[in-house]
Amino acid sequence: MPGVCSFLFEDLRMSDRNLLIETQDGVRMVTIDRPERKNALTPAMYSALVEELQAYDQDDSVRALVVTGTGDSFTSGNDLADFMNTPPAGEGSPVFQLLLTLLDLKKPIVAAVNGTAIGIGVTMLLQCDLVYAADTARFQLPFVNLGLVPEGGSSQVLPRMMGHARAAELLLLGEKFSAQEAERLGLVTRVYPAAELLGEAQRKAAALAQKPTASLRLAKELMRGPQRAALLETLEREALVFVDRLTQPAAMEAFTAFFEKRPPDFRKVGE
Repeated sequence: MPGVCSFLFEDLRMSDRNLLIETQDGVRMVTIDRPERKNALTPAMYSALVEELQAYDQDDSVRALVVTGTGDSFTSGNDLADFMNTPPAGEGSPVFQLLLTLLDLKKPIVAAVNGTAIGIGVTMLLQCDLVYAADTARFQLPFVNLGLVPEGGSSQVLPRMMGHARAAELLLLGEKFSAQEAERLGLVTRVYPAAELLGEAQRKAAALAQKPTASLRLAKELMRGPQRAALLETLEREALVFVDRLTQPAAMEAFTAFFEKRPPDFRKVGE
């Protein structure tokens, strides 16, 4: 596996839901593996991620986890064709369950953003503990561009992280931004050359795996605990508004324009 350096995995298995799972010396690698669709996520993939994260949190033999993607993408977010056919219907939807699982994960999680990260590919990083990115990675939060609203707690976490004005630029304009900008804003822990990214992320995870597990859990709880109730309330509010916006003309126009490969014209549709 390119970029793995000397970090070789002894337990290797392939999920039937586009995840590659590898484990060695207390570190688990979860790789989103759908490169032909830029690692776009389907409900089945969300459910598979939830299962893997929950299994990790309950497995005493695994002490750190790295999540990354194959090819040139971390994840391009929702598979829009699948999203239109089976839109999320509320808190029980697989995408919302992933966000809740990330919020409640007790053990540390490391993200290695190897390439494109769009939508939930960015917001899921807000619940990761260490986020490393390739210098070639590109990020985007295009929710408003799609007639939708921010999700994943981003409407609360990003203003707190970087200030209202910078968060508004990311969330309201929905433009792409670089790994270097993500690091400057505090979204990314550190940027590495693309060829070094996975090895560096694995080394950090291996270092975590050598720490006392109880101390790691308690430290994480102390850091995240005070904001949990407010963040959960934000997640729930975002989900309600997001689901409603999916049925509105602006979202229909955005999705139709995407498949017709043209810019959306929101002037011809209602709110």
